[in-house]
Amino acid sequence: MTRTATINRKTRETEIALTLSLDGAGVVTVSTGVGFLDHLLTALATHAGFDLSLTCTGDLHVDDHHTAEDCAIALGHAIDKALGERTGIARFGSAYAPLDEALARAVVDLVTRPHATVNLPLNYDRIGGLACENIPHVLASLATAARLCLHADLIRGDNDHHKAEATFKATALALRQAVAPTGSTDAPSTKGVM
Repeated sequence: MTRTATINRKTRETEIALTLSLDGAGVVTVSTGVGFLDHLLTALATHAGFDLSLTCTGDLHVDDHHTAEDCAIALGHAIDKALGERTGIARFGSAYAPLDEALARAVVDLVTRPHATVNLPLNYDRIGGLACENIPHVLASLATAARLCLHADLIRGDNDHHKAEATFKATALALRQAVAPTGSTDAPSTKGVM
């Protein structure tokens, strides 16, 4: 089964074109108009082993919120669509990722009950063109749209860039584990369905 998805999402605030393969080689092109958002989404897809092409034209004359949120929603919908019935997957994933002085942990459950607890304290208002308040919001929006459970925690760190990137990389590594095929045709659930 090919685990891919194409999402075209257009609102009055953003226009997004996205293609995703869960079984890729980490070939990623992201262009949102917000450099640090591009950086985080590229890190996420690369370290998850996904192939991702994402372009977004957003109302950046307002601010970066709609672009950040809508890209996360589109990527989450793509993950959900690519997973299909969620049979034959590991379902759970957990990982730590360091980046110099920063260390983050992420735990993922691909159950279809969306939840996100993101503990990512940042010191500054912005990193590049991205408001720091939008960084944990991207992860939460992704989890909700993908219908997965995510717990992401910054364990330590001083530099906001490092803290954010480590958290996205930990999430990527946890996702990589969770989406991994097991060879089974069953849903990994005692209920028999996800």
